[in-house]
Amino acid sequence: ILITANFFVPIEIQHPFFMVLFFLLTSVTFALLGFIIGIWAENFEKLQFVPLLIVTPLAFLGGSFYSINMLPEFWQKVTMVNPVVYLISGFRWSFYGQADVGLELSLLATTIFLGGSLAVIHRIFKTGYRLKP
Repeated sequence: ILITANFFVPIEIQHPFFMVLFFLLTSVTFALLGFIIGIWAENFEKLQFVPLLIVTPLAFLGGSFYSINMLPEFWQKVTMVNPVVYLISGFRWSFYGQADVGLELSLLATTIFLGGSLAVIHRIFKTGYRLKP
């Protein structure tokens, strides 16, 4: 995506190390989340439920297309519950050097999100949930 976008707009990555770090944290976290959803879902309808009705709204309401500073104060606080805000803020900081949430908080929240996914997968393997006949 970066190579293709570079044909249309000039891209400057101010903090490439953090961009790669957030890329790895985000991709591993969402891969684990996909694994969890795949184990949980009994059919195609359940498989589509989480991405369609949970992940997509979180992405759109997480500041993907706007700064959360544009929201009224109450909604800014509500938005801080959304884990996607921290992923997007971390990427925004790594590219532009400015973000809605501090770098440390973004890293912490993203790592906690990853840890939560790992904990759920650990529990799935430990109990054999939907893995054993």
